[in-house]
Amino acid sequence: MLHLLFSPRMLVSFLMGFSCGVPLLLTLSVLQAWMKEEGVDLSVIGLFALVGLPYTLKFAWSPILDRFTLPFLGRRRGWLLIIQILLVVAIAGLGLTSPRDNPWLVAFAALLVTFFSASQDTVVDAYRREDLTDLELGLGSSLYVNGYRVGMLLAGSGGLILADHFSFQQVYLLLAGSLLVGIATTLMCREPEVAEGTPKSFRGAVIEPFIEYFTRDRALLILLFILMFKIGDQMASTMTIPFYLDIGFSKTEIGAVAKLFGFWATIVGGLLGGLLIFRLGIWRALLVFGILQSVSTAGFSLLALIGKSLPWLATVIAFENLSGGMGTAAYVAYMASITNRKFTATQYALLSSLMGVPRVLASAPTGFMVEALGWATFFFLCALVAVPGLVLLRWIDTEKHVETR
Repeated sequence: MLHLLFSPRMLVSFLMGFSCGVPLLLTLSVLQAWMKEEGVDLSVIGLFALVGLPYTLKFAWSPILDRFTLPFLGRRRGWLLIIQILLVVAIAGLGLTSPRDNPWLVAFAALLVTFFSASQDTVVDAYRREDLTDLELGLGSSLYVNGYRVGMLLAGSGGLILADHFSFQQVYLLLAGSLLVGIATTLMCREPEVAEGTPKSFRGAVIEPFIEYFTRDRALLILLFILMFKIGDQMASTMTIPFYLDIGFSKTEIGAVAKLFGFWATIVGGLLGGLLIFRLGIWRALLVFGILQSVSTAGFSLLALIGKSLPWLATVIAFENLSGGMGTAAYVAYMASITNRKFTATQYALLSSLMGVPRVLASAPTGFMVEALGWATFFFLCALVAVPGLVLLRWIDTEKHVETR
């Protein structure tokens, strides 16, 4: 297994994940901090959340990436190189705008960043599915997720730290330069083999991927599982920072334990999850990691009853982030495994768009739930909400499905 972990294909998965993780927070927390510093109204800052729409709508243009092959580097690497170059230009362009003087130009530049970032995600997801065997998908997906988190850490925490010493314009230019890692990876990696029956027409690219998926046995149950598997975890994570503050932890304690310590626990969880998926298979990993996710969410209920305790905070966060990292690795590997190699970009874009729906809809009423139930009951309920997703696993024969794709 070690030779696989340190193979060039796994390194490519990690580096592509890094390239995909960097742009995300450049249109969220970093941009919000820049706009606040420039004196932009909070109402305008709030509206900037809409620039993230391309991440949930990327399935709309993903058929183009399946249908057409550029005349260089192949079906995946050709698109990836063009998109990454445009993404670097868009991030640098965003850094050259002025939130105070022209917020609409900032919004347009930020929208370009999210559009090219979402497009990069789509091609990278398709590349990973087509480049790795079904046996390698779990480990490759875990390394991709870990690379993504490292990229987010560099852009989010690193970007804000750098902004204390450099101008935001310089920060954006530096972070745009960090994406040269992704461009170099694209130029040096191999092109996956093209599956037989790939789209040759508009109908083949736009209509057939959906027909192929929805004519499968239990297609709707699989979609329901994707919606439900991490819903409890996502609901709980929405309210963790207010929870930590409410029971008496300082912002320094939260930053040191919940963010920094929790980050490394998640990284270890993702890597451990990938290795265990290789041994257990995707279906068993989903079951085991899903149970661990649910139990770890219930741990916050225990912390609510105990009150302020740094050792218990560290224990709960370590367990929650470790199990969450493992669950995410299995979740991402599962979604990749059920795509048809002929329509990888389109089908994975659809599934990953659905993955974000619970994060928005189910998380919205969590504040009202806490006010009505209290912290301990709220987190216990979040743990119970995970049960339907685990029950759905009974009707999803993942291993058999993977073998036939």
